[in-house]
Amino acid sequence: MRYISTRGTAPELKFEDAMLTGLARDGGLYVPASVPQLSHAEIAAMAGLPYEEVAFRVMRPFVGDTFSESEFGDIITRAYQGFRHASRAPLKELVPNHFLMELFHGPTLAFKDFAMQLIGQMFEHSLTKRGQHVTIVGATSGDTGSAAMEAFRGLDAVSVFILFPYGRVSEVQRRQMTTVTEANAHALAIDGTFDDAQARLKDMFNDLTFRDEVRLAGVNSINWARVMAQVVYYFTAAVSLGAPHRAVSFTVPTGNFGDIFAGYIARQMGLPIDRLVVATNSNDILDRALRTGGYHMGGVQATISPSMDIEVSSNFERALFDAYGRDAGAVVQSMAALKSEGGFDISQGALEALRDIFASGRANEDETSAMITSCLSTSGELLCPHSAVGVHVAQDHLGTTPMVTLATAHPAKFPDAVEAATGIRPALPPHMADLFERSERVQRVPNDLAALEALIREKVAA
Repeated sequence: MRYISTRGTAPELKFEDAMLTGLARDGGLYVPASVPQLSHAEIAAMAGLPYEEVAFRVMRPFVGDTFSESEFGDIITRAYQGFRHASRAPLKELVPNHFLMELFHGPTLAFKDFAMQLIGQMFEHSLTKRGQHVTIVGATSGDTGSAAMEAFRGLDAVSVFILFPYGRVSEVQRRQMTTVTEANAHALAIDGTFDDAQARLKDMFNDLTFRDEVRLAGVNSINWARVMAQVVYYFTAAVSLGAPHRAVSFTVPTGNFGDIFAGYIARQMGLPIDRLVVATNSNDILDRALRTGGYHMGGVQATISPSMDIEVSSNFERALFDAYGRDAGAVVQSMAALKSEGGFDISQGALEALRDIFASGRANEDETSAMITSCLSTSGELLCPHSAVGVHVAQDHLGTTPMVTLATAHPAKFPDAVEAATGIRPALPPHMADLFERSERVQRVPNDLAALEALIREKVAA
């Protein structure tokens, strides 16, 4: 299996190198040169299997010869042994033919654990084998950071730095990052938005001298391995609902487009997905792009679903690459316009290709709160605000095809929003019950590339 950049000039890499590299050296994102196919019979044979076995069958074609079969099986087992539900990603029916897939039973209570726990195990295996040390820098709108710290804390082969927007994540999200005690993990609160943090992260990768000096690696959803791991639960959900003998649709609350792009890859592999519905909050650039063909920034608003407060949706570049028939030149032109002019227009042909697969919708603050209230009343399910955005948007796309909405986080990660909507303050699970009593360790940093690089150099050398 070979991986190519969406911008066309970076070298092709094998899976292990693409995983450890993260962002391509030309600024693009790695994608498989061709997506492996699973037959109708292979998908049908997944029915009733444990999550780990489905994960092995879905991901094995992507990793090539990086791991032996026994090594990869052991990696998957270790990755998911800390999840607190035997099904890993259980389904619950909200109303007839509309299901919620709970993706918050991992150690940090968010869907990011599915990928990050796996990446942690893969990094540890590969770096130990190579005798190397890497510096992981990540940007987070809330959940990626805590999942990364949980996955990489205490590992000798890794130093991890997580940038999060100061004052723009929930207190639970912040404390999950700032209460990590291991010396190799660093929480950095940046002055600015998530888009600022993500931009500085990309700047670091594009500073090739710095990148090589500290052996920079990335675990944001720019890293293909993140997307690969998330493909799995689309298969487990769809097969549980009758695939491949019947089609299934999915609604995905998304800001950076990585989770829903994983659904696109599942569809490319042969899973019969009818529609992939993009659900956005008030920061609705993805919904506007799919409706109008114009991807134009207008400024990020702070919302009660902060993990979606994003305008520069990195993984949308991967979708554009395919929509333009894998024309890297068209992607480069669009990304240059985004950086210099704040937006770009999608060609009619590419827009039609996107609309053939993706639908979209948005939920404002009042609609999100109302859905949290309504869902508790009608189904007994307490939703986090991100999941509520998904359920609200999904209602406009229900039909005879089963719909699965992804519940991306535990409601206890956003207790203020949930309590305001329902009067119920969701409690943290027992393993996290003392979170508010733990000491915090965090450094506030300016939105300045030189200052960030100097700080990281100092910490890595210490």
